[in-house]
Amino acid sequence: MGMIHQHNAGQQAAFTGPVSLAHADNASTIANGDLLVASCLAAAAQGDTSAYYDLGVAYSTGSHGVSCELIEAHKWFNLAAVAGHEEAQWCRADIAEEMTAREIAEAQRRAREWIAASTRRAA
Repeated sequence: MGMIHQHNAGQQAAFTGPVSLAHADNASTIANGDLLVASCLAAAAQGDTSAYYDLGVAYSTGSHGVSCELIEAHKWFNLAAVAGHEEAQWCRADIAEEMTAREIAEAQRRAREWIAASTRRAA
């Protein structure tokens, strides 16, 4: 198996961004999972590359209150990779091996939508 799936789906992945709960206990992490994802989404809306990556980790492992969703994971890893996040490039390639061409195309479409919406917010 690839790098992304070294985490057990039941484990909490460590986030790298400013809203990290890497040292929180498991019960606290589960209780704050939605808040963590919301915080990452807010940071992602501001263009935070680490937040893009952290969302990719959450969706690829089904942690922090979200289900395992490879299309969403690919979208977030793609956004981070395009912004220069090197590890996200590897993660995106790793999960792409487990996706169909149609799923990858959908993930890319969602990433383009995110970029378009972000551009409109900035204008």
